[in-house]
Amino acid sequence: MSNASAIHAKTFRQLHAPGRLLRLPNAWDAGSARLIESCGAAAIATTSAGLAWSRGYADGNFLPPRVLATAIAEITRVLSVPLSADVEGGYSADPRAVGEMIAAVLDAGAVGVNLEDGAESPDLLCAKIEAAKTAATRAGVDLFVNARTDVYLRGLVPAERAVAESIERGRRYQAAGCDGLFVPKVADGEAIRAIAAATPLPLNVLVVPGLAPVAELQRLGVRRVSAGSAISQAAYGVARRAAAEFLEEGRYDAMADRLADYGELNRLFA
Repeated sequence: MSNASAIHAKTFRQLHAPGRLLRLPNAWDAGSARLIESCGAAAIATTSAGLAWSRGYADGNFLPPRVLATAIAEITRVLSVPLSADVEGGYSADPRAVGEMIAAVLDAGAVGVNLEDGAESPDLLCAKIEAAKTAATRAGVDLFVNARTDVYLRGLVPAERAVAESIERGRRYQAAGCDGLFVPKVADGEAIRAIAAATPLPLNVLVVPGLAPVAELQRLGVRRVSAGSAISQAAYGVARRAAAEFLEEGRYDAMADRLADYGELNRLFA
């Protein structure tokens, strides 16, 4: 492990300490990551959706691991803050293959990963977490594994059981070695409070409609808030509006209304 990786790994773990709340914006390529860092981000994560789109793939475990590792290396080259990589479900149902993919991501400079259960058995994610931690030990990296459970996102159980199921999966993933629990789509304050109180793991929630402001989330026990694919969707939305206006109407208003000029962006990479 390089000295930079060791420092970033330590910093990233400290950002999840009790009493803190990490606002984690998600980038999709080197340019977006460097721009987000310039806005004051203490750490950055990738969005699996935005990164896949930027490479010409659909989200949902379709991105080839070699393409992911290349993208992570490109991003870490321009950053001076820790990077966590969203590796979806590990791009394989074979824990050994997941461990090999994690090793490549670590070699590319990431110090954290998101691993999700999706619709698969919690047993499988437990095995993947163990494989990820084994790969990290071999690489000498203090890897922060954020275990994502899709109980709410996919409606895996009836609504009245969602809190209990999220807590139980968090307990199992902690026993397998994860460092954080990510419960995307949960927005109800009492549900968030109950999950946060029941796990010693830093609770991560996703920006969704109806989610309380950051200050309130911290009072509820949340220690990490992720933007997910929202920033990349906003960027693609602006690009689509500008292109459509140009092609369909022959006007340039949306292009002229840009928020960052050429010189400002170019200086980020000088």
